[in-house]
Amino acid sequence: MALDLTAYINARKSALKEYSSYISQGRNGYLPFLDGILKNIDIVSEVDLGIVDIPLKKVRGTYTYLRSVSFARNFMPLMDLDTEFAIKWQHVYDIQTREGLNDPVKVFEYLNWFYVIEGNKRVSVLKYLNNYSYQGYVTRLVPKYDETNKDIRLYYEFMDFYKKTGINEIWFSKEGSFNELWEIIKDYRPVSSLVNYEDRFTYFQSAVYKVFRKIFYDLGGDRLPITTGDAFLDLLKIHGIRDSISDDELRAIMRRFISEMEYHKDEQAVEIQKSPQLRQETGLIGKLTHRIRSEKLKIGFAHVNDANSSSWVYSHELGRMHLEHALSQSVETVVATKLPESIEAAHALQKMVDEGCQIIFTTSPSLISATLKVAMENPEVNLLNCSAMHSFKHVNTYFGRIHEPRFLCGLVAGAMTRTGKLGYIAPFPMSDVISGINAFTLGARMIRPDAQVYLEWMQTWDYKCATPQCTARIAELGADIICHHNTLANRRFNREYGAYTIAPDENGEYVPDKYLAVPVWNWGIFYEKYIRSVLVGGTRLGHDSASAGRMLNYWWGMDSGLLDFFYARAHIPTETQKLVEFFKSAIISRSFRVFTGPIRDREGRLAVEAGEILEHPQILMMDWLIEGVVGSLPESKGFDPLGDLSTGRIGGS
Repeated sequence: MALDLTAYINARKSALKEYSSYISQGRNGYLPFLDGILKNIDIVSEVDLGIVDIPLKKVRGTYTYLRSVSFARNFMPLMDLDTEFAIKWQHVYDIQTREGLNDPVKVFEYLNWFYVIEGNKRVSVLKYLNNYSYQGYVTRLVPKYDETNKDIRLYYEFMDFYKKTGINEIWFSKEGSFNELWEIIKDYRPVSSLVNYEDRFTYFQSAVYKVFRKIFYDLGGDRLPITTGDAFLDLLKIHGIRDSISDDELRAIMRRFISEMEYHKDEQAVEIQKSPQLRQETGLIGKLTHRIRSEKLKIGFAHVNDANSSSWVYSHELGRMHLEHALSQSVETVVATKLPESIEAAHALQKMVDEGCQIIFTTSPSLISATLKVAMENPEVNLLNCSAMHSFKHVNTYFGRIHEPRFLCGLVAGAMTRTGKLGYIAPFPMSDVISGINAFTLGARMIRPDAQVYLEWMQTWDYKCATPQCTARIAELGADIICHHNTLANRRFNREYGAYTIAPDENGEYVPDKYLAVPVWNWGIFYEKYIRSVLVGGTRLGHDSASAGRMLNYWWGMDSGLLDFFYARAHIPTETQKLVEFFKSAIISRSFRVFTGPIRDREGRLAVEAGEILEHPQILMMDWLIEGVVGSLPESKGFDPLGDLSTGRIGGS
């Protein structure tokens, strides 16, 4: 009886199509082979991993060139029908469909991809049949660590994660993600009591990740420009581990989640509002909305601290009280304080929604993940987060162009320094902090071109504890003026804010002597104008901007009144005051932009061309320091609320 080669014929058709597609693009259509990949790679060790369940999607190629020409890139067979290879392939297929293959294959693992030594036909058949995984003897090839190679840095992170968990299916595009996932799952306990403790990560991979992956692909998530692992980690940050809900519930959550991710494929979907625009709905819906709203609009404010211990919260509370006073007949506000800087804050936000809040402002970037979770589950409520990052489909963000008054602080410091050495004390290397450092330095060097700004990182929000040590180090370098990232809200919180001269006290410790200048936040301006827009129907409840295909990022500056700049006239010469007032007026009129080229980076390279003006995206993503800054950007340890939802950076104050 003649052997039925139907399966092989179909597999070969798939191979020829794949091969032709690659050849038409001028690319090699054969299966990748590890021998060639490793030609110039320094392998420092081989590690026997034993028998491992290998995801077939991660089997990328074979070991030798001679075997690679038998297969196309998709691992389908290329050899003619009248070859021994075709007959053997068909036999393997018949065994798998009849009784199932049992013998493990032998593979090398390199950079979390697998390359077959023995068992190429078995892998080909299993891929043809869309099997998910198969067991194999795995030998890991470990490359020499290379600090300049991102793939190898990521791989070393993966190896540490794999050693702890045995999970090999998940891969990330961003460094630090494996550590983030470990922090989320290290205390994981399966809901099923039948799962042994030592098997919990195997269960997690099967019952949590694989379920996510299937629904993610079903809903078209594979079209997003990120890895499945990236999306999985973002979902865990927002919703936590959900291994006890039904597929239908998870599918509903993920449908909203993927719609959020899709918005971030298109940067043009984000509208940057740089100044107040009180939109009034003139149509029937807007008029009805305005007339029907007889009850007061209930607005929630959520803080991670309270006004008694945080100048940042104090400034927002002043804004809330301004709102209540300005619109006392139309609004009532409620406040939640000391929320956890994690997804757990979602409980407090949901409680606000349940109590009737129609708008909620979360005033810290560390609340973004909780804000996003509650927003996706309550689309009828407007949630806004105060942070210097891109908006989301379900959450608009608001912040200010704080670099504008920081530039003016630099002007004052540059004019007043005797030594030409200035200090800058900053918390974390976030976007608004980095742009503030650069703006301050630009201002100082505009007056004194040889000025040097010595940068000290606190790496904490605890200003009181960290500032004295930073001040001492700066003073030792000969600096006579310091700019502190802290802004003025109330003097009882900190002695250090804005730009000030330093002098030794009776104990010989350097402390503020004369206060020269300081940026000031006026959050009441934003809150009042935003709520007025809601009251007249210009801004609708339920994320009208997102439903219209646009996301709003409120990024107001000094021209709006959201930010102001105070300076001590008693300590600053009249001619310097005139210069400061000139630039303040120019910034407010937008006739002068702080980040106008030419600007060189710390290494002297031209970073901004002459006449070029940096816009919102470039300032938001600023990860470099300008010429004149003495210091560097450290790795941020202790502040990464969401990291990156396939888009912008986190920032805050």
